Amino acid sequence: MTTTCYRHSSRETRVSCSSCGRPICPDCMTSTPVGMRCPECARQKTKVRTAATLTGPPQLTYVLIAINVLAYAATAVGGGSIGGGAGVYGNGALNGPLVADGEWWRIVTGGFLHATVLHLAFNMYFLYFLGTMLEPSIGKLRFGMIYAVSLVGGSLGALLINPNSVTVGASGAVFGLMGAAILAMRARGINPMQSGLGVTLLLNLALTFVIPSISIGGHLGGLFAGGAVGYLMFEVAERRRIPSNVVYGVSVVLVVALMVAGVVVAQSATPPSF
Repeated sequence: MTTTCYRHSSRETRVSCSSCGRPICPDCMTSTPVGMRCPECARQKTKVRTAATLTGPPQLTYVLIAINVLAYAATAVGGGSIGGGAGVYGNGALNGPLVADGEWWRIVTGGFLHATVLHLAFNMYFLYFLGTMLEPSIGKLRFGMIYAVSLVGGSLGALLINPNSVTVGASGAVFGLMGAAILAMRARGINPMQSGLGVTLLLNLALTFVIPSISIGGHLGGLFAGGAVGYLMFEVAERRRIPSNVVYGVSVVLVVALMVAGVVVAQSATPPSF
């Protein structure tokens, strides 16, 4: 049976990578002593990607879920009030005026806090769903980079739309993972709509604009940021064979740039009335 190249869905091929088994076209083939390999496996040289490595446990996903759950537990024990300078919630929730006062860490910590158990459960369900699908196929480092960029991008979006509001939740990071996962599927010749992920994203976007309490800026900011780093990883880097170290470096720079942008945006926030 003829298959199509995992990077070029319009090209039929009968050749598969000798390491990971994915179908590859002539433009994607690299000749090695042990057969033809895809670009990723060829770059890794002695680090061979086998079926076991592609389906291994998503350890970073579990760690991120644990951090979010522990943060909520700490909030429940002694959350504090925003602006009161006490408790996990009070010291970690995202708020523009407080970021402008020098509490820049809120751009990160706000993405690990949640207002209610339902809020936490909803985000952790999608983090688990996306993490078990995406992390084993792209690796922990790239998955972690996407999560970090998406989280900070979500905070920037929230500050842009509602700088004086108090914003918490991993939704920005989750939306970014969805955007990146869709781009990863497209790069491998998989139709995101047929997989169900495209429909999931559209439904969640609809809820974003329907439910009043949801941070529109946080969701859209995370989606755009995750989509941007996903495009870099799965479209630009893989097609042009850009070294992984360059991609990681650009991702780190993007995280820092988004954080700096968040601080700059927060400077325009007016002091809230607590």
